[in-house]
Amino acid sequence: MIKLYHAPRSRSSRFIWLLEELQAPYTIEQVTIFRPMENAGAADPANPHPDKQVPAIEHNGVLITESIAIATYLADAFPAGGLAPAIGDPRRGPYLTWLAWYAAALEPAIFAKFANELETSPAKRRNYDAVVRRLDDALARGSYLLGDQFSAADVIVGSAVAWARQALPESTLFDAYADRCQSRPAALLAVEKDEIVGIQRAA
Repeated sequence: MIKLYHAPRSRSSRFIWLLEELQAPYTIEQVTIFRPMENAGAADPANPHPDKQVPAIEHNGVLITESIAIATYLADAFPAGGLAPAIGDPRRGPYLTWLAWYAAALEPAIFAKFANELETSPAKRRNYDAVVRRLDDALARGSYLLGDQFSAADVIVGSAVAWARQALPESTLFDAYADRCQSRPAALLAVEKDEIVGIQRAA
């Protein structure tokens, strides 16, 4: 049984989606976090994450933290879900590349845009433009990052594109990708569960 340490409407929300896609057995352990963009909230002493952040999971007595590590771990731990090409599959390299690209390029570009840093930092502008080109090129070739195959990389990247849509240029490709990802049955169910947890927290 997976235990997901979760704060509603945070980076951990997409892991409800991923767990639902994998049809993996899990429970949600609700924790509070400090939310820097809102300057609100507080760290929860019950959160086992070393930095008191989310997401974090426990599985078979082992703690795993950080989004890319968790996504890689879960998709490999539940191969029947079909969300990770196996070692030896030629798609394995591109799949891992997209996961790493999210952390190394996409997320920094999004936050640079939100912080209005693109006009004052040529390096961040170059990174942002490269991110937009790469995503555009990939989605021009297929419905998902691996072409027609939906993967755990789309849970990570697709959730970020949907959340930060206003930080990216107008694009019918980006709009359609976000809609495809967010309209999946597991994604819709995850939103419902996330809202229920949020209501419980507020009660």
